[in-house]
Amino acid sequence: MERIALVSDIHGNMPALISVLEDIERRGIKRIFCLGDLVGKGPDSFGSIEKIKQTCEHVLKGNWDDFITKDTEFEALKWHQKQLSDEQNLYLESLPFSIDFYMSGKTIRLFHASPFSLYTRIQPWDSIEKRLSMFENTEYTGHSMGNPDVVGYGDVHNAFIQHLNGKTLFNTGSVGNPLDHTSAAYVILEGEYESKDEAPFSIQFVRVPYDIQYAIKLAKDVNMPDLEPYIKELTTGTYRGMKN
Repeated sequence: MERIALVSDIHGNMPALISVLEDIERRGIKRIFCLGDLVGKGPDSFGSIEKIKQTCEHVLKGNWDDFITKDTEFEALKWHQKQLSDEQNLYLESLPFSIDFYMSGKTIRLFHASPFSLYTRIQPWDSIEKRLSMFENTEYTGHSMGNPDVVGYGDVHNAFIQHLNGKTLFNTGSVGNPLDHTSAAYVILEGEYESKDEAPFSIQFVRVPYDIQYAIKLAKDVNMPDLEPYIKELTTGTYRGMKN
C-alpha cells in the first residue's frame, strides 16, 4: 500500500505550507501532488512556488496561477505579480490542467476547479447535476482512461467527500487559506498506486494547526494589500465575500 499526500491552494502562506509538509514527513509519506493555486492572497508567492517545486512530484495549475501571469488593472494583483521572477512565471504557465492515474483498480482524476475550466467553481452544496458533471471528460482533461471513478479537486477551500451514483467526489480543502476551518487542510490517498487490480483504497482528511499570528505578521511586515480581508479569512475560516 502506498500513500499520496494531496495539497492545494497554498496562496503564499508559508507557515501553513511548512506545517503541512512537516506533518507529511512525520507520517513517512514520500509522494506529494499539488492541485494548484500556489500564489496570491498571502505574502510569499515566491517561497511557495520554490517549496512546491522542491517537494511535489506533480503540480497542477490553479486559477490564481493562471491569471497572475497576465496583464491586470488591479493594484493588489500587481503587487503579487511583482513577487515573482520571470522563471517562476514561465513555470506557472507550463503547469498541466489535470492528472489521471489508477489506484487500487480505480481511475483517479485530479484537477484544480472543474473539468470545464480553471474558473468554473463547483461547491459541495450545488445541484446533483453540477456535482456529477465533475466526472465528465472534456477537451481539458482528455479521455484516455475513460470517465474517472474518483475525482479530487481544490479551488473552493472547503474539504469534503461525497459518494454520488457509485462515484466519489472529494475536495482537499486549502493549505494556506481554508474557508471551512482555521487549520490547514490536506488529503491522503492510500492504495495500490498505478494498479488496475482492485484492492483496499482510502481517502483521509487531515487538519494541521499552524501559527496564524505569525502568518499575519509576515503579511504586515511586507505591507501586503488587502490585509484586513486576509486576516479575517485566516482567523475565522470565513470567505471575505460572506456577509455577517
